[in-house]
Amino acid sequence: MAELEAATGLCDRAEEKLTPGRRRVLELLLRAGRPAKAYDLIAQFGEDGRPTKPPTVYRALDFLERQGLAHRIESLNAYVACRQGDKAHTAAFLICRCCQTSRELDTGGPTELLAAGERLGFSLDGLIIEGYGLCADCRAD
Repeated sequence: MAELEAATGLCDRAEEKLTPGRRRVLELLLRAGRPAKAYDLIAQFGEDGRPTKPPTVYRALDFLERQGLAHRIESLNAYVACRQGDKAHTAAFLICRCCQTSRELDTGGPTELLAAGERLGFSLDGLIIEGYGLCADCRAD
């Protein structure tokens, strides 16, 4: 999977380790194709179908978020793999209320919010935008 190799390269450049556990969680996120809850990842973690202990997955998710390899969709309490590569960006998601699929967009970031934060002396290091509606497939039904 090309995304896993790219993630390994990103971690190497940052002098971080994409351990087998972290890699497995990223692989599960990439294969999910939609936001995945941590407990779903815990249940699917073992190659043999056996779950792992929750701290293993939560630590991996925390690492993947810090490295920009995954995002947490707050309103769903779920995670998705970042498909924007290693470029800095504001995470923006379109989320279908019907089927729960999500799509990450590169919006360039809301410059007004970033500028307002700077004026107040607040340096934003992360921003996630969530938009809800119906995807094209669900609208067609």
